[in-house]
Amino acid sequence: MALLKFQIAALILASAPMVLAQDNATEPPARIEAAAGPSAIVTAQYTPLTLSGRYRWVALNTLSAPRWAGYSISSAWSTMTNAPEEYGPHWDGFAKRVGMRVAVGATGSMMEASLGALWDEDPRYVRAAGQPFKKRVLNVAKMTFLARNRNGELMPAYARYISIPTNSYLSNAWRADSEADGRHAAIRIPMSFLTRAIGNAFTEFWPDATKLWHRDPD
Repeated sequence: MALLKFQIAALILASAPMVLAQDNATEPPARIEAAAGPSAIVTAQYTPLTLSGRYRWVALNTLSAPRWAGYSISSAWSTMTNAPEEYGPHWDGFAKRVGMRVAVGATGSMMEASLGALWDEDPRYVRAAGQPFKKRVLNVAKMTFLARNRNGELMPAYARYISIPTNSYLSNAWRADSEADGRHAAIRIPMSFLTRAIGNAFTEFWPDATKLWHRDPD
């Protein structure tokens, strides 16, 4: 088991540059205003999300680098703890867990985009580039639970609040037996928001990290 843990950690570290590469297509052309108060998204540069854009977002968001980071980290942890035990604590089990998370992520993203279209809720994440570090961390946490309306103003992410619990319980239909029950479905709900926060954090900070790494030496 110790060797397995080392191998998983090595894989994540070795593949980080590829996995965490930023995909700007998932981010709308908007910016954060320093003194915008509760509605921190500026509307001047905001472009509403079209219906076709919603389903493009589903595809990009499901397979984007930040989401893959969330899938990989959570799957590595589940493999090390062997949960669910049906998949086993090995590379094959790790692959099965990643596949499960991708399938669940795709279903959840489709539900969120479709429901949000009814009231023009925009699920895209907007980076707070150029703002102080604390405000950027706050933006990561805030946008885990908030979205934007047709004017680019912040609002509760109602479609996300509906799609995450619904998707968690629906996924019992294709999960391993030991996790296909109401108790595990309830536990997965906060974990889904945590995965969203991890993805937001990588989206927010990874472009800055890559700029530092590629900076020419003086």
